[in-house]
Amino acid sequence: MMRVLVIGGTRFIGAHVIQQLHETGARITVFHRGTTTNPVLPAVEHIRDPDAAYPIMRYPHAVRDDWDAVVHMVAMGHADAEAAARAFSGRTQRLVIISSCDVYRAYGRLTKTESGPPDSVPLKEDSPLRTVLYPYRGIEQQIGAYAYDYDKILVENAVQSAPNLDWTILRLPKVYGPEDNGELATVYGFAAVPEWRWTHGYVRNVAAAIATATSHPMARNAIFNVGEETTPTMGERLAALPGRDGEPVEPPPFDFNQPLVLETSKLRRDLGYTEIVDERSAMIELASRQAT
Repeated sequence: MMRVLVIGGTRFIGAHVIQQLHETGARITVFHRGTTTNPVLPAVEHIRDPDAAYPIMRYPHAVRDDWDAVVHMVAMGHADAEAAARAFSGRTQRLVIISSCDVYRAYGRLTKTESGPPDSVPLKEDSPLRTVLYPYRGIEQQIGAYAYDYDKILVENAVQSAPNLDWTILRLPKVYGPEDNGELATVYGFAAVPEWRWTHGYVRNVAAAIATATSHPMARNAIFNVGEETTPTMGERLAALPGRDGEPVEPPPFDFNQPLVLETSKLRRDLGYTEIVDERSAMIELASRQAT
């Protein structure tokens, strides 16, 4: 029976990760603030502490135990990732870090913070990363104060350079599900660019990938892209979804010559990962539910 500590896992992706790890028989402890609940969560141990608000810089004695794996759902920047690496170095067989596809240079090309022609896709785990850090500085009022120091590149670097610590890094796509992005704004909001492609992942499938990587020996000291196997264009997605009334939403002022498409074959090949829910069916069902 694996002993797993999940940091910040009470909502959306984290709750589904806990559910799926619990189903494998893992013994799970969740470290969080205690301000949210989720019906998805099974009966697991909770350690509630106000210091579990991100960025999490302090870990109480109760979580400084020996764990088979520590899954950090909310590492945001260098300082908090380094704090986690210090706290669990020598105390866990693996620190699993949830990262993002926004680490890639292609994301900077898309948002016009990186100059140059579009990067080729699909993006593999060794594709170039951004050279311009802190991608969300300046929009803290819209998304939260954490955005000022947020950068998953710095998170990854802090964990990979930590002594006496094995790690796994999972770079997530745009995740959707009933609890978040349930209205599929990241699809309907891009109707004006029907040829553009952006890799998505249904929350239960993304959670399954994280749960698989947490226990798989081949995931040790490795990076994996997570997301759907094939990324359709926005036009292809919308053709399969219920229509919506009103004028199309104006998309952000991005350079849509740059797709954001992830290559996810390494996860499938090395870890034997397969989706537990058909991605196309999940998106159609969610959109249909929203339409009723």
